[in-house]
Amino acid sequence: MNIDRYAPIFVISVAAELAEMHPQTLRQYDRLGLVSPLRQRGKQRRYSQHDVDLLREIQRLSKDGVSLEGIRRILQLENQVAALSRRVGELSEQLERERIDRRGISLGRVFAAGTAGEVVPLARGQRPRARSQAVVVWRPQK
Repeated sequence: MNIDRYAPIFVISVAAELAEMHPQTLRQYDRLGLVSPLRQRGKQRRYSQHDVDLLREIQRLSKDGVSLEGIRRILQLENQVAALSRRVGELSEQLERERIDRRGISLGRVFAAGTAGEVVPLARGQRPRARSQAVVVWRPQK
Protein backbone atom coordinates (compact mmCIF):
# COMPACT_ATOMS: atom_id res chain seq x y z
CA MET A 1 0.00 0.00 0.00
CA ASN A 2 1.43 3.34 -1.08
CA ILE A 3 0.35 6.31 1.08
CA ASP A 4 0.84 9.91 -0.02
CA ARG A 5 3.41 11.45 2.36
CA TYR A 6 1.66 14.81 2.09
CA ALA A 7 -1.89 13.58 2.75
CA PRO A 8 -3.20 15.19 6.00
CA ILE A 9 -4.47 12.09 7.80
CA PHE A 10 -3.28 12.29 11.42
CA VAL A 11 -5.08 14.18 14.17
CA ILE A 12 -2.85 16.00 16.64
CA SER A 13 -2.83 13.22 19.25
CA VAL A 14 -1.71 10.60 16.73
CA ALA A 15 0.89 12.92 15.17
CA ALA A 16 2.24 13.74 18.63
CA GLU A 17 2.53 10.06 19.48
CA LEU A 18 4.27 9.29 16.16
CA ALA A 19 6.70 12.18 16.69
CA GLU A 20 7.15 11.25 20.37
CA MET A 21 6.10 14.72 21.52
CA HIS A 22 3.36 16.25 23.62
CA PRO A 23 0.38 17.63 21.64
CA GLN A 24 0.98 21.07 23.21
CA THR A 25 4.46 21.10 21.65
CA LEU A 26 2.88 20.53 18.22
CA ARG A 27 0.50 23.44 18.86
CA GLN A 28 3.43 25.66 19.81
CA TYR A 29 5.38 24.68 16.68
CA ASP A 30 2.28 25.44 14.61
CA ARG A 31 1.98 28.91 16.22
CA LEU A 32 5.69 29.55 15.53
CA GLY A 33 5.32 28.44 11.91
CA LEU A 34 7.78 25.55 12.15
CA VAL A 35 5.14 23.03 11.04
CA SER A 36 1.95 24.02 9.25
CA PRO A 37 -0.64 21.24 9.38
CA LEU A 38 -3.75 21.44 7.25
CA ARG A 39 -6.84 22.77 9.03
CA GLN A 40 -10.18 21.02 8.76
CA ARG A 41 -13.49 22.92 8.80
CA GLY A 42 -13.61 23.04 12.60
CA LYS A 43 -9.99 24.30 12.73
CA GLN A 44 -8.87 20.82 13.72
CA ARG A 45 -5.25 20.22 12.74
CA ARG A 46 -4.44 17.32 10.38
CA TYR A 47 -0.84 16.23 10.02
CA SER A 48 0.77 14.33 7.16
CA GLN A 49 3.62 11.84 7.32
CA HIS A 50 5.84 14.62 5.98
CA ASP A 51 4.78 16.80 8.94
CA VAL A 52 5.59 14.00 11.39
CA ASP A 53 9.03 13.55 9.80
CA LEU A 54 9.56 17.31 10.05
CA LEU A 55 8.57 17.23 13.74
CA ARG A 56 11.15 14.50 14.35
CA GLU A 57 13.80 16.61 12.60
CA ILE A 58 12.87 19.63 14.74
CA GLN A 59 13.14 17.46 17.85
CA ARG A 60 16.57 16.18 16.77
CA LEU A 61 17.86 19.69 16.12
CA SER A 62 16.45 20.91 19.42
CA LYS A 63 18.17 18.09 21.30
CA ASP A 64 21.42 19.09 19.56
CA GLY A 65 21.08 22.55 21.12
CA VAL A 66 19.72 24.54 18.18
CA SER A 67 17.29 27.29 19.18
CA LEU A 68 13.79 27.42 17.70
CA GLU A 69 14.78 30.49 15.66
CA GLY A 70 17.82 28.59 14.40
CA ILE A 71 15.62 25.65 13.49
CA ARG A 72 13.25 27.97 11.61
CA ARG A 73 16.18 29.35 9.60
CA ILE A 74 17.55 25.87 8.88
CA LEU A 75 14.15 24.75 7.61
CA GLN A 76 13.84 27.86 5.44
CA LEU A 77 17.26 27.22 3.92
CA GLU A 78 16.49 23.54 3.33
CA ASN A 79 13.26 24.51 1.55
CA GLN A 80 15.15 27.04 -0.53
CA VAL A 81 17.80 24.46 -1.49
CA ALA A 82 15.08 21.97 -2.47
CA ALA A 83 13.31 24.58 -4.62
CA LEU A 84 16.57 25.57 -6.30
CA SER A 85 17.45 21.92 -6.93
CA ARG A 86 14.08 21.39 -8.61
CA ARG A 87 14.68 24.48 -10.74
CA VAL A 88 18.15 23.28 -11.76
CA GLY A 89 16.59 19.97 -12.80
CA GLU A 90 13.95 21.76 -14.87
CA LEU A 91 16.54 23.96 -16.56
CA SER A 92 18.81 20.97 -17.24
CA GLU A 93 15.94 19.15 -18.92
CA GLN A 94 15.07 22.24 -20.95
CA LEU A 95 18.69 22.68 -22.01
CA GLU A 96 18.93 19.04 -23.07
CA ARG A 97 15.75 19.39 -25.16
CA GLU A 98 17.16 22.48 -26.86
CA ARG A 99 20.46 20.76 -27.64
CA ILE A 100 18.75 18.24 -29.85
CA ASP A 101 17.46 19.40 -33.22
CA ARG A 102 14.25 18.23 -34.85
CA ARG A 103 15.92 15.17 -36.37
CA GLY A 104 17.09 14.03 -32.95
CA ILE A 105 20.72 15.00 -33.57
CA SER A 106 22.66 16.73 -30.82
CA LEU A 107 23.72 20.19 -31.93
CA GLY A 108 26.34 20.82 -29.27
CA ARG A 109 27.63 24.30 -28.57
CA VAL A 110 30.30 26.16 -30.53
CA PHE A 111 32.60 28.67 -28.89
CA ALA A 112 35.68 30.60 -29.97
CA ALA A 113 38.54 31.67 -27.73
CA GLY A 114 39.33 35.37 -28.17
CA THR A 115 42.78 36.98 -28.13
CA ALA A 116 42.43 37.94 -24.46
CA GLY A 117 41.24 34.46 -23.50
CA GLU A 118 37.55 35.37 -23.38
CA VAL A 119 34.96 32.89 -24.56
CA VAL A 120 32.96 34.03 -27.58
CA PRO A 121 29.80 32.05 -28.41
CA LEU A 122 29.23 31.41 -32.11
CA ALA A 123 26.04 30.60 -33.95
CA ARG A 124 25.96 27.29 -35.77
CA GLY A 125 27.90 27.66 -39.03
CA GLN A 126 29.49 30.99 -38.00
CA ARG A 127 33.28 31.27 -38.20
CA PRO A 128 35.55 33.19 -35.83
CA ARG A 129 36.42 36.75 -36.99
CA ALA A 130 40.12 36.80 -36.20
CA ARG A 131 42.74 34.16 -36.98
CA SER A 132 43.73 34.14 -33.33
CA GLN A 133 40.39 32.66 -32.27
CA ALA A 134 40.24 28.91 -31.90
CA VAL A 135 36.96 27.10 -32.38
CA VAL A 136 35.86 24.58 -29.79
CA VAL A 137 32.79 22.40 -30.27
CA TRP A 138 31.29 21.27 -27.00
CA ARG A 139 29.11 18.18 -27.03
CA PRO A 140 27.59 16.97 -23.77
CA GLN A 141 28.59 13.48 -22.69
CA LYS A 142 25.81 10.96 -22.34
